[in-house]
Amino acid sequence: MLLRTLFLWFLVVAGLLAGQPLRAQQAGPQSQPKTTRILFVLDASGSMLAPWEGEPRWNVAKRLLARMADSLNAYPNLELGLRAYGHLHDKDENNCEDSRLEVPFARKNAAAIKQKLQELKPQGNTPITYSLMQSASDFPSEKTSRNVLILITDGLESCKGDPCATSLALQRKRIFLKPFVIGIGAERDFGKQLECLGQYYNAADVKTFRTILNDVIAQTLAKTTVAVNLTDENGRPVESNVNLTFLNSLTDTPEYNYVHWRDAKGQADVLDVDPLQSYDLVINTVPPVRQANLPIKPGKANVLSFKTPQGTLHLQNPQLTPNPYGTMHAVVRMQGNPATLVSRPFGSKQKLLTGNYEVEILTLPRQFRRVSIRQGQETVVTYDAPGTLNILSDLKGYGSIYRLNQDDTQTWVYTLADNASSKVNLTMQPGNYRLVFRTSTATGSKFTDVRSFTIRSGQTTSVSIFGK
Repeated sequence: MLLRTLFLWFLVVAGLLAGQPLRAQQAGPQSQPKTTRILFVLDASGSMLAPWEGEPRWNVAKRLLARMADSLNAYPNLELGLRAYGHLHDKDENNCEDSRLEVPFARKNAAAIKQKLQELKPQGNTPITYSLMQSASDFPSEKTSRNVLILITDGLESCKGDPCATSLALQRKRIFLKPFVIGIGAERDFGKQLECLGQYYNAADVKTFRTILNDVIAQTLAKTTVAVNLTDENGRPVESNVNLTFLNSLTDTPEYNYVHWRDAKGQADVLDVDPLQSYDLVINTVPPVRQANLPIKPGKANVLSFKTPQGTLHLQNPQLTPNPYGTMHAVVRMQGNPATLVSRPFGSKQKLLTGNYEVEILTLPRQFRRVSIRQGQETVVTYDAPGTLNILSDLKGYGSIYRLNQDDTQTWVYTLADNASSKVNLTMQPGNYRLVFRTSTATGSKFTDVRSFTIRSGQTTSVSIFGK
């Protein structure tokens, strides 16, 4: 036993020293860290030769990009790639397919990227859309990797393409995450046409460009966590044990599924998320709560709070053994909304968000209860113990049963099977009723038989029908 304890302690310490966080996995054992692939898509069009603080923009861009590649060379589980556009053909050729993957993805390939940057010569136009489309085949077809695209440009699309629609389509196909777009040496309005591609940054000067490039890399590689507080009406984080679904805001597909948990001190646990995606959170209470575009800051320990005050609906069977209904169910709806929220059997309890509801009890006849659910309280809904209707006849025919109301009106509750035997036993709620029946052999409507009867809890009421 002592050896086993020491061995387990060794595994814990080894995990901490290796930098592996100890956290609950959604399923299965600890998986291997994901590979992050960063593709730099670099503008090498002729406009990059324009001066920028005393030197060509191209010189600034390739110098800072070379330094960035050097700084990333030692990162584990990281691969870099370089695609350039506008460098293969002269601008006068107006070539709209002037784009090429110059350095394929590989680990520790900073030297190859720096060498290629020295060889490239800006000269052509700006086929951004085509470059994005081609980048789809640059990334290996590996679903477990994180694919990041960083576009660095000083100009807009010059080939009549639609880079925004292309970027959106590739994100939806999960080719890459939401791209980073860095506009260098550009006017402020320049970004309005590029921000639809992804997360846009305006690098109006060299210092800002350096800062932005560092910030983008930090966002890509930094650990980001989210803790979700589920609060009552007063903002106290007392709710828990609710399923949380983090949906990709773009594709509406689930990225993470968790069952909310709080520790003994009431603190919500910390969840790892990828900060390069936009999320909608669905809190699967009844009814569910959905928050679009979660304000998650990359590289931070984010704490988000949502009001989800709940009470309990208790569907309680009447004191009758055995219950002739067997298992009785109820349908729960929001008051004023015909959509079904949940169907539950009597004898069970269901947590609901605080508010007003309508409970439809599937007795014969059906009953409706309006209830208010309050924070931390239990609301009981039940129904009267039923009685039994016994129709004494083997005659075939057509007919219905109606409930007699206090204002002398009648409400339909049940139709006998067409031309079937009228001999039936029905479990019904207490009350006054009317049976309207015509045999199939009767020669006119005037031979309809009308009988009134009363159903009492726990008793059998017999009604006889005679042919005419």
